[in-house]
Amino acid sequence: MILYILVIAIHVVASLVLIAVILLQAGRGGGLSETFGSSSTQTILGTKTSTFLKRATAVSAVVYILTCLTLAVMTSHRGRSLVATGGTAMPQAQMPAGGGVPFADDSVDF
Repeated sequence: MILYILVIAIHVVASLVLIAVILLQAGRGGGLSETFGSSSTQTILGTKTSTFLKRATAVSAVVYILTCLTLAVMTSHRGRSLVATGGTAMPQAQMPAGGGVPFADDSVDF
């Protein structure tokens, strides 16, 4: 259970970093970095901003995909159907009165 929560936390952080890094990159339209001024991102991250942002995008994308796959596998192992666990589909308390199949005239609440 703790491992599942840890993977979810890493997944959320990776997705937020991926969103931020993609928005900071200067594309054809200039990106969000143009809004703040391109010189401010160069002074914060240095002169090799585009190289850093490309690598950060690649790393965060790989982490995001790996956590997606890990969560998918972990969730598939956690969620078992009633048939696989041997449970009953309809508990005795929900059976119609008399224990039989309800007639067409009887009202059934779902």
